[in-house]
Amino acid sequence: MTIRHRITLLVILMFVALSAIGGYAVYQTRHSAAEVKQVTEGVVPSALASADLVSQVKDVQLAIMTLVYAPDGNVVAQAQDELKAKKAALQQALALQARDAASQAQKGLVSQAADSIENYFSAIDDTAKMKAAGKNELAQAYLFANVAQYRDELEGIVETLRIEKNREKDEAITTLNGTLSTTTTAIAIVTGIAIILLTSIGSLLYRQITRPLTRMQAMMSEIASSQDFTRRVPVGRMDEIGHSIVAFNGMIEKIQESSLQLKQKTADIQAMLQNMQQGILTVIEGAVIHSEYSAYLEAIFETRDIAGRSLMDLVFADTDLGADVLSQVDAASYACLGEDAINFAFNEHLLVTEISKRMPDGRVKILDLNWSAITDDSDTIVRLMLCVRDVTELRKLAAEAGEQKRRLEMIGEILAVSEEKFHHFIESSAGFINENERIIRQHSQADREAISELFRNMHTIKGNARTYNLQHLTNIVHETEQRYHELRHAEADEVWDQDSLMQELARVRAAVESYATINEVSLGRKGASRRESAERYLMVDIAHIQESLRLIETARSDDLHALQSMRENVRQTLRVLGTETVGEALSGVLESLPSLAQELGKEAPRVRIDDNGYRLRREAGSALKNVFMHLLRNSVDHGLEAADVRSAQGKPAAGAIDIEVGVDEGALQITLSDDGRGLALKRIRGMAIEKGWIEADQHLSDEDIAELIFRPGFSTADQVTEVSGRGVGMDAVRDFLRREHGSIALRFTDHHEGADFRQFQTIVNLPEKLAVDTLGTPARGEADELPLDTLAD
Repeated sequence: MTIRHRITLLVILMFVALSAIGGYAVYQTRHSAAEVKQVTEGVVPSALASADLVSQVKDVQLAIMTLVYAPDGNVVAQAQDELKAKKAALQQALALQARDAASQAQKGLVSQAADSIENYFSAIDDTAKMKAAGKNELAQAYLFANVAQYRDELEGIVETLRIEKNREKDEAITTLNGTLSTTTTAIAIVTGIAIILLTSIGSLLYRQITRPLTRMQAMMSEIASSQDFTRRVPVGRMDEIGHSIVAFNGMIEKIQESSLQLKQKTADIQAMLQNMQQGILTVIEGAVIHSEYSAYLEAIFETRDIAGRSLMDLVFADTDLGADVLSQVDAASYACLGEDAINFAFNEHLLVTEISKRMPDGRVKILDLNWSAITDDSDTIVRLMLCVRDVTELRKLAAEAGEQKRRLEMIGEILAVSEEKFHHFIESSAGFINENERIIRQHSQADREAISELFRNMHTIKGNARTYNLQHLTNIVHETEQRYHELRHAEADEVWDQDSLMQELARVRAAVESYATINEVSLGRKGASRRESAERYLMVDIAHIQESLRLIETARSDDLHALQSMRENVRQTLRVLGTETVGEALSGVLESLPSLAQELGKEAPRVRIDDNGYRLRREAGSALKNVFMHLLRNSVDHGLEAADVRSAQGKPAAGAIDIEVGVDEGALQITLSDDGRGLALKRIRGMAIEKGWIEADQHLSDEDIAELIFRPGFSTADQVTEVSGRGVGMDAVRDFLRREHGSIALRFTDHHEGADFRQFQTIVNLPEKLAVDTLGTPARGEADELPLDTLAD
């Protein structure tokens, strides 16, 4: 028989026994309850009512006395009304006694009482009549004779009824007590039988189920606590318990197998933690380090004191992190542990991923930190895992690789510039740097003119560097230029920090010298020796020499005309030595225009140069490069429109820039113009009013408005970029030309006086001696001021 069958049989027997016992107990209880109800709701209230009947008879007597001895008619009337009410109450009480009469004797007494009441109140009415007739003495005599007789008779009947009711009550209570005693005894016996039966059934259940289960549980607990999974629970019988034991033994066998696998995996993990070249630790509640961590962690942090230490103490002490960052890391670690996994996603950005940690001996290690959250089945973070890598050497190699990459990029930038142009750029940049150093040293406090000069010089270096696409140098110079820009717009109490300005300038100088060093040492382009040679010697194309020799050798000495023609031809050939075309002088700037246009979102412009046979002395090249670096960039940025705007106006998508060279009124004249929208006169006037240079109602001619663009700090750019908007340009151009004894002016080419935009030309003038006319005679003073042996290469 299985346990299920045994339990079912015992439950049925117990149910039958308890049902019988319970039925008997219910019967006895109901019988006793009925008797109790009869006594409490019938006999006892009736006995109490009989006692009240005696009291009511006494009350009638008092009312009669009031009637007989009433002093006036009103009191008599009130007494008669009261007697009527009391009569009704007595009759009602007798009616209740008649209803509850338990015997013939009680019924007879109730009937006698009713007759007596009638006689009693009839005598009372006679007395009242006598009182009303004024026969007080007769009424009083009648009261003590006839009325008293009927009263005594009624009191005797009522008293007898009360005694009879009390006797009935006492007998009923005695009978009830006996019944209750019998019921209590029966219930106690039944309860005892039920207890004995339940105890027997419980004993059977204990022997059949509980004791085997307890033994099985004890052995299972012993196996679990001892972790001895080789033991098995013996199987005594093949019922449900036996099957459970067999299942448990099978589970233990599987646990034994899993335990062996777990031990092997644990051993493998321990081996990995001991031998892997990476630091791994876990952070538990309280932001402390768990005792299990990889052995390599001790090599990284150079200590064995790891387990149980605070995360902030072990990892982040003696680092380069500020107090605010450290506070964020500490708060983030506490905010994650014990919370939902989403907290890690919210706070992961606060957990630093790289630190520089100072070791006890002063060495600095760069450590890479990788964080992850370890969660339980409810997706609650129980630990934070931190993987630590020592990337000091890796960062060092990366820095070296970055430096090598930067150096290679610089070499590529240098090689993209001709040797001669690069030497000139280095020389001009060094000159501007030296000039800035002189300005900084001469001024102990802020000076607006000095700051503007510093800014113009640095802006020119940056423009030239951008022209030759020297990107690394451009970035460094831009930072220094930005510093000067901030000084230009600073308040009056801004501190003029000479040391800081000298440090920034030294950084620019070092960058320029780095380019120069790479050019001379790595590329072998020795600029200094060539410049020394150029002071005495001139490099000439062999074709020029051969052509000159041919003319001399073929000339007839007896032919004056031939000799003059030969002389003129040789003279023209020698005059162009040491000169260059405008296109050659501006080649670096012109080559940078396509990239500039792309940066501004415009089509690359078409540049047309008409030199009219004029070439330039090499010494004119420096000023022209600095000047046209600004002019051409301004033309692309401010003059030429974007392709879509030009197309809407019926113009070609790509703009056109024209440069014309000539000599006029004893000066070399270079004219620049473009087919853009023209000079923004309305915008220029608005900016001048905004800056307070002119009054809003002040009348100026278009020429006067155009002249405002040469004011220091003027710019019409809407925003500051690396190309424009910093308030430097035409004032710098005019300053450069003045140094070269030149000038600059604007000339309108249309007749739209007062228009918002007007077409114009920019005219640059330089001394005539810097030009060579290959089609005509030499410029005035050329032979005297520029002898052949002083021409620069």
